[in-house]
Amino acid sequence: MDLKVKSVLISMPEPIDGKSPYLELKEKFKVQVSFRPFIHLDPVTAKEFRQNKINILEHTAIILAGRTTVDYLFRLLTEMRLEMPLAMKYFCASEAIALYLQKFITYRKRKVFYPKAKDSDFYDILLKHKNENYFFPRSNVNQNEVSDFLKDHKLKFNEAVIYKTASSDLTDLAKVKFDIIAFFSPSDIKSLYDNFPDFKQDNTRIAAFGLATGNAVRDAGLRIDIEAPTPQFPSMKMALEEYIKKANK
Repeated sequence: MDLKVKSVLISMPEPIDGKSPYLELKEKFKVQVSFRPFIHLDPVTAKEFRQNKINILEHTAIILAGRTTVDYLFRLLTEMRLEMPLAMKYFCASEAIALYLQKFITYRKRKVFYPKAKDSDFYDILLKHKNENYFFPRSNVNQNEVSDFLKDHKLKFNEAVIYKTASSDLTDLAKVKFDIIAFFSPSDIKSLYDNFPDFKQDNTRIAAFGLATGNAVRDAGLRIDIEAPTPQFPSMKMALEEYIKKANK
């Protein structure tokens, strides 16, 4: 029989506007819901980037795999006092990224490419433009798939880390116990052990979102009690809700 749930820690930043689906758990089940990001992002400085000996402006196209990458790329360009030429092409992994790009460039449809349907079409677009000299800015984690594709198909490219995922300081939580901790990335698990090398799960229930996160939890020798997404629970909120409902009845 599951132990009752009185407290839940969501390893994400607290919502600024006070709106979050996880807060519905607080109202519905009268449980404590806390937010705390286990990781944060650090930009690569212009000095650090120059050590790569990569000239961004020598490329004909930029590959953008996420909106965060867009933010950090243009932050770096500003610090380096570089301006993207009008002829530069942008290959975005999704339409949402392409639309977000409008914050930083004069939007020209013939220069911005993105999949119109399935995300897998993104790779077809890259192959149709195999003569480009690509620059792939990325984080230090979880983006090997794009690099592997470019290598496998012998496309001309350079890649460089422009921001890093780092573990946040959680030491103030050393004596705080939560009935459930919800993790959303493998980096969250790394942060857990960076802060608490001797962490013991005991009665703490662990919720993991995504295959990579679940694998990281298991690799750490921890037990997963709640998993999402699944056909039955496509969101973490739904999975938590069902678990708490059963545990607290």
